[in-house]
Amino acid sequence: MSSPLPDAALDQLFRTARTYNGWLPKEVTDEQIHRIYELAKFGPTSANSSPMRLVFVKSPDAKQRLKPFLSEGNLEKTMQAPVTAIVATDFAFYEKLPKLFTHADARSWFVGNETLIQSTGVRNGSLQGAYLIMAARALGLDCGPMSGFDQAGVDAEFFAGTQVKSNFLVNIGYGDPGKNLFERQPRLDFDEAAQIA
Repeated sequence: MSSPLPDAALDQLFRTARTYNGWLPKEVTDEQIHRIYELAKFGPTSANSSPMRLVFVKSPDAKQRLKPFLSEGNLEKTMQAPVTAIVATDFAFYEKLPKLFTHADARSWFVGNETLIQSTGVRNGSLQGAYLIMAARALGLDCGPMSGFDQAGVDAEFFAGTQVKSNFLVNIGYGDPGKNLFERQPRLDFDEAAQIA
């Protein structure tokens, strides 16, 4: 990992990547979905906790299950997207630590410590959701991450009987630049957001 990525790759991942609101009628295959996950899973999480859980909503039946829980502004673009990932967090993630973190009894750090469970789950599940977006972009796909949905409804529909809770949604496909693609908004300059101490 000693060589920087070329500018074309940095553009694809960051500088020219956009949040898409419209989608071309082109399939995202199950193979592509598996490849996205196989990249995203390698992003770092604390104690390799890996609390993200995913439902890739792709079939017409699954889309109809998701539809009632979408806000009005997210409804059309999500129904049009080839795939919508429900990015969720399993708050029983620590039960997998004997498999995932073999250096120590990391499970014991969490059992009964609800504050640590919540903070670790939210932080690392969100990180993994960001890795998912970058993995999809790296594979030539576009993304439309969003909030704007009934989390309790989605949880009851897709994660009933578990400790998995939805975090955000990501539409995935081939973005249509001619449909509701807003001008890129400004970002904060370095001196407004960062310092070197």
